[in-house]
Amino acid sequence: MLEININTAYALALSFIVVVAIGPWLIPQLHKLKFGQAIREEGPQSHQAKSGTPTMGGMMIILGLVLSTLVFANHTVEVMLAVFVVLGHFALGFLDDYIKVVRKHNEGLKPRQKLLGQIIMAALVAVFGGLPTDLWVPFAGNIDLGYGFYALLFFVMVGATNAVNLTDGLDGLASGTVAVAAFFYMLVCFAMGKADLAILCASTIGACLGFLKFNYHPAKIFMGDTGSLALGGVMAALGILTHTEILLAVIGFIFVCEAMSVMIQVTSFKTTGKRVFLMSPIHHHFELKGWSEVRVVWTFWAVGVIAGALGLALCIFGM
Repeated sequence: MLEININTAYALALSFIVVVAIGPWLIPQLHKLKFGQAIREEGPQSHQAKSGTPTMGGMMIILGLVLSTLVFANHTVEVMLAVFVVLGHFALGFLDDYIKVVRKHNEGLKPRQKLLGQIIMAALVAVFGGLPTDLWVPFAGNIDLGYGFYALLFFVMVGATNAVNLTDGLDGLASGTVAVAAFFYMLVCFAMGKADLAILCASTIGACLGFLKFNYHPAKIFMGDTGSLALGGVMAALGILTHTEILLAVIGFIFVCEAMSVMIQVTSFKTTGKRVFLMSPIHHHFELKGWSEVRVVWTFWAVGVIAGALGLALCIFGM
């Protein structure tokens, strides 16, 4: 156990150091290449000042995260599947950002193209992953879902990656909430005897904290879809590989709220012509209610901590 804890600490430290070391070099390079973020005109007007801030910072997050995981974790099937999911979504996000930033097509990949990429990755995991088809339910144990597991796998992978992607709308919001969720999932992995996946969690924490040095308000760089889709892949992989998809919904409560707010807003507007929120995702609603960006971020981080603690409690007492 001591060796596991030491490797986890080393993984967190290495990923943090890699990201912090790369940032001062990468940010000026992105400025030179004019890889600046285009801000949506329909978004909060206060965000227009962020136009031109370098994006695609997810490159340094994923470099630190994957490198640290591969150095300190055993290369088990679970770990390599997780790395595949992360890198696959990283590639999809990179392509989306490349089209938006380099090719100057503001929309990037069309929604159906992005969804197709996510479905293909989920299908590859389902076909070649060799995963058991059970779901862990608190206080009930493992329940074999049979072929229903694969439907759940598709739903979790597509849902988690899109939810984290939607959360990336304020300085430090996505990186901070993912770091919080990864911390509690690290403890869940330890409780379930998944030491190598705990190292993946630690690497994620370190990379996100390192990125916060440059992404906290006022942000010097954004992660872009390059980072948010890949971090969503981390969350999806953790839920699927530990068979704790129910816990993922609890620990990732912030991501669920962000995704649900968009679904509710779109459904309401299409069916009634009325909006439930001032703007979606829901973090923009609070901005338009008069909250400062920093207040929204810190509040969401705090809610993430509460949700993570609840998820951890369900894991420990529900076994």
